[in-house]
Amino acid sequence: MGHKVAVAGATGAVGREMLQTLSERNFPADEVFALASEKSAGKEISYGDEGVIKVTSLDKFDFSKVNIALFSAGGELSKIHAPKAGQAGCLVIDNSSAFRMDPDVPLIVPEVNPHTLMQAKIENKGKNIIANPNCSTAQLVVALKPIHDALKIKRVVVSTYQATSGAGSQGMDELFNQTKGIFVNDTVTPEIFTKQIAFNAIPHIDVFMDDGFTKEEWKMQVETAKILDPDIKLVAHCVRIPVFIGH
Repeated sequence: MGHKVAVAGATGAVGREMLQTLSERNFPADEVFALASEKSAGKEISYGDEGVIKVTSLDKFDFSKVNIALFSAGGELSKIHAPKAGQAGCLVIDNSSAFRMDPDVPLIVPEVNPHTLMQAKIENKGKNIIANPNCSTAQLVVALKPIHDALKIKRVVVSTYQATSGAGSQGMDELFNQTKGIFVNDTVTPEIFTKQIAFNAIPHIDVFMDDGFTKEEWKMQVETAKILDPDIKLVAHCVRIPVFIGH
């Protein structure tokens, strides 16, 4: 018997990728629901190369109908709907930053700390929510885990070079439009990024904090501590680069 799965934020760039990956990997799902805003309800979205799913309103969805929900609808919507889904008995895997540092929610990278999974269970005072870390943290801790097991890491200095997809489809569109515009001598006006992203690298992802680092850099620090070891001292420098996909 297969799972029943909901993907919240299904019309966004990450949500579409989630649906594609579920199909490509033949995930054992008897039924898959694509959830998005009310204005997208009723539209059709691709599931794999041939499948099509009709979009359902996230606001009106009954999460008791599914046993797994993948959330990539943004932090604010996750804060509203993920706890409701968890209370309905659905296991939520949230892709936003909403619950990453919640002490009652495990922050999991399967290759690194799967033993913390049971912390999510409601019967163990959890919330039926699993958080996954920042995209760069996920890659980093997989590399650090075997080294830490063998030698105990004390300090990490890491630089990341992150694609415009990290800012969603709008970020990718801005790169495309700016690149095209430069070739025809149009004026470049940054909207999603703080500077021109085409043919450039911007050491600024998320907002700047009081210590001069960005929130993206802070996330890598605190998430690595939660996933791997709170004694690891980490400093990160995160740079946005002019490619569509691939951090």
